[in-house]
Amino acid sequence: MTLKITVILLALLGSLYSLVLSIVKYRSANNPTPKNLSDVYDAETYEKWKKYSAEHSRLSIVSAIVSCVVTLILLATDVYAAFASVFPNRLFMQTFAVVLLETAVGTVVGVIESYVSNMIIEQKYGFNRTSIKTFIFDRIRSLALGLLLSIGIAMLIAVLYENLGVWMIVLFAAIAFGWAMIFTFLYPVFSRIGNKFTPLEDGELKEKLMALLNKYGYKVKAIEVMDASRRTTKLNAYFTGFGKMKTIVLYDNLLSAMSEDEICAIFAHEMGHGLHKDVLKTQILNVFYMLLIGAMAWGALSLPELYTAFGFDGINYGFTYILLGIGLGVLQPLISLILNAMSRAHEYRADRQAVIEGYGTAMISAFKKLAKDNFSHLAPSKLNVVLEYSHPPLDRRVEEVEKAMKNI
Repeated sequence: MTLKITVILLALLGSLYSLVLSIVKYRSANNPTPKNLSDVYDAETYEKWKKYSAEHSRLSIVSAIVSCVVTLILLATDVYAAFASVFPNRLFMQTFAVVLLETAVGTVVGVIESYVSNMIIEQKYGFNRTSIKTFIFDRIRSLALGLLLSIGIAMLIAVLYENLGVWMIVLFAAIAFGWAMIFTFLYPVFSRIGNKFTPLEDGELKEKLMALLNKYGYKVKAIEVMDASRRTTKLNAYFTGFGKMKTIVLYDNLLSAMSEDEICAIFAHEMGHGLHKDVLKTQILNVFYMLLIGAMAWGALSLPELYTAFGFDGINYGFTYILLGIGLGVLQPLISLILNAMSRAHEYRADRQAVIEGYGTAMISAFKKLAKDNFSHLAPSKLNVVLEYSHPPLDRRVEEVEKAMKNI
């Protein structure tokens, strides 16, 4: 019983962490706007943003509370074990049963939150262009991929533990890291499911982008435009590919909202990440993250009584997957503190690359356009920034770009 109470308390602690951050974000909407961003929103738009931010924050608070209550009920009433008992007493089926229940419950809660967020709030403020058909398709795709990934992780833990014991920690980290790299490589393939890509028309923008990357030895496989405007009015762009071979992807609504120099500034920034191998450094740090997950899994599996406390006859690898989620929820503040601090440092350095290429002024104007069109928070709480932001707050980025322009 002590183990059960401990796990439930840890789950509650992780939920409270998410709830507190949502409340802090909600209250930070009244923070004064930094002087160097006073031109992003006019008075009317700023009031609209405050209402928009408040609605999303309230949704996050409600979602955190609902998720917490559901999780605690499932853990306290031994529902996972009861559901698994309906399935054949074989390793895969027992694992599948628990993961299926967890995924199904999470999907129901997630779909409701996503529907309110996208089809009600985003629609209300003019950002959503996703049809009900597309929304349903996206949710089905996410459910299928999430279920496959969850079962894959649980079964990987099962096979490694039963064959390697404590050495599973190292091999789990190696396999998980390899899978992450494969997924990164296949992301361009996955992104084409439900999206349409067309080549960027020949012209000055295409020439500038190719010249910018070719200058540092990158080879451009393709420059494509994605029909993101079917889902949202918000702006984005990215490039993918390993090594020097890159594919550039522009949201179609980015082309109409940004000048050529602003788009080039954004990609000079992305190129800065490539030149400093920021993605590789992040992946190396992720190896230690995977080692931590492997160690946590081994620790849980070394305590069979942990499973009997929740109604199982013995070890259930699907429940191990759930225990990992609870454990990581408690460790998340420390993990986020480290990973996000490193990521923000990388962003500052990548911004300086845009300045080096002569796009400093365009970078600042692009920042402000992105903030306005994406309805960004201009004055977030320092606590939210430290624990949640992988990118620096906009006022600090503008300050650093302006400093770099004076020094370069």
